[in-house]
Amino acid sequence: MLLTELDGFLTGLLVCPEAVPSHEWMTVIWGTEADGIPPFEDPVDVQWFSNAVAARRNEIARDLDRSKLQPILDIDERDGEILWEYWVDGFGEAIALRPETWDALADSPESAAPWSRLARLIAIARNESELDSVEVNALEGQAMTELIDAVQLLYTARTRLLGAQSPTPPATMLTKVGRNDRCPCGSGKKYKRCCD
Repeated sequence: MLLTELDGFLTGLLVCPEAVPSHEWMTVIWGTEADGIPPFEDPVDVQWFSNAVAARRNEIARDLDRSKLQPILDIDERDGEILWEYWVDGFGEAIALRPETWDALADSPESAAPWSRLARLIAIARNESELDSVEVNALEGQAMTELIDAVQLLYTARTRLLGAQSPTPPATMLTKVGRNDRCPCGSGKKYKRCCD
């Protein structure tokens, strides 16, 4: 994943109405098959990368809690255009982990409108929109504002739904991993049998 895609993916995981275990979503980040083996030879690199992902995930959670989401976006060097589509692709990867949960948002009075706005932008980013070119161009001009507003509203709805519970469970621990703990690489194995 590109950094922009990773940022959208982590945001999608935090906004998702259902928590997705880290061993499941880390394999998407690694870009590996079902074996879940990280693409690093050195366990220190695995730990460093896992900690970096956890730190960014926690930063996004803080931003969402403060209603100040600040996505990491690429900018086209030729014309200065914001390439928001990559961020949306990453967000779409998170949606693909629990599509039925996201589809249920359309039935919720609080989530239906922001989910519709977000789904429309995802369709545009994937060139799957049924809108005509004039409508697409109009939406592309305000895509980032639309994205941030829709994501923030969905996160707020999720927070209300969960009530007093913390809507953002901690990602991977940033402290030392115990030998019998799950490996932070996302393999699902104990640390001593994986990256120790």
